[in-house]
Amino acid sequence: MRRPASLVLLALAVFCAAMAPFLRWYAFPRLAKIPPNQYQETVLEARPATLLNYSTLQTEKVEKITIIQTLKGNVEESRRIERDAGRDVVVWDALAYVTGPDGKMVSQVPERYIFDAHTQAPVHATGETVDGDPVRREGIEFKFPFLTEKRDYQYFDAQTRTAAPIHYKGTRTFRGMEVYYFEQTIPWTKVAMPKAMPVKGITPKLLADSGLTRWYTTKRMFWIEPVTGAPVNGEEIHKEELRNAKALMGRDTLTVFEGHVKMREDYLRSVGELVSANRLSVLMLVSYGPWSLTFLALVLLALSLWLEARSRRAAPTAPVTPTAPVTPAAPVTPPV
Repeated sequence: MRRPASLVLLALAVFCAAMAPFLRWYAFPRLAKIPPNQYQETVLEARPATLLNYSTLQTEKVEKITIIQTLKGNVEESRRIERDAGRDVVVWDALAYVTGPDGKMVSQVPERYIFDAHTQAPVHATGETVDGDPVRREGIEFKFPFLTEKRDYQYFDAQTRTAAPIHYKGTRTFRGMEVYYFEQTIPWTKVAMPKAMPVKGITPKLLADSGLTRWYTTKRMFWIEPVTGAPVNGEEIHKEELRNAKALMGRDTLTVFEGHVKMREDYLRSVGELVSANRLSVLMLVSYGPWSLTFLALVLLALSLWLEARSRRAAPTAPVTPTAPVTPAAPVTPPV
């Protein structure tokens, strides 16, 4: 019985050894992906902040500015684009909705972000927009790739409609989790007026016709969990100005918004819990599963060889029958 058992164990060992690289190099790139129907909301605040009061055209110090960032998966558009792209595609309809201390809208910027569900690389298709303007993204946005590397990436900036390097600045510990820290600085750049203005009657065209221009700079910071590529924290030191405003407002430059934007504490906790759960799923494909199968293959192989060795040692040998000694025959006397 031992020889058939050792052969079965050997076959199982070979199967496990083959499944380990299969899980890591074949299954993981196909199974790890962003679901097309994902919905996520994040609230960020700047406390305190500087804000332009459009009714008085004066810059004021305020207690806080709130930014509600929503990402909503558009399943119908994903399926439509997938038919032409021939790969898994995610379409996020994003909205950055900014409110003042009184809860009234300051600005809102909608986006449609189309990207590969597995790699997070942008997919160029009709409908790729920022604030209603068609764009052609280069680089990532909102999320880093699975298994984020210790290197710089191109990150898309929605205000300037361009991509710029976001630099890896080292490995850190954030709330007990090992993360990669990235920074991107956008220098002062002339950007478009938002289409939705906080005061009725004031339009982007009206401001542009008056000679006003809008300028923007920011320092963007991300703490990225490297297995999932998801940000567990994000901050921006953000500043916007209106320039060439002397004829209309009596001053050449007016600060529209200035503040250090941070994620609200309750959202930091919920994002951390979500990332931890998703991290385990990814690790099962890239680490825990392959290494467990490799270890199991070695154990099964050792057990198979041990059983085979035992079966050979215990095999019965044929008994040796002793032969009786041969007595020499008496000599025969020939007849006379």
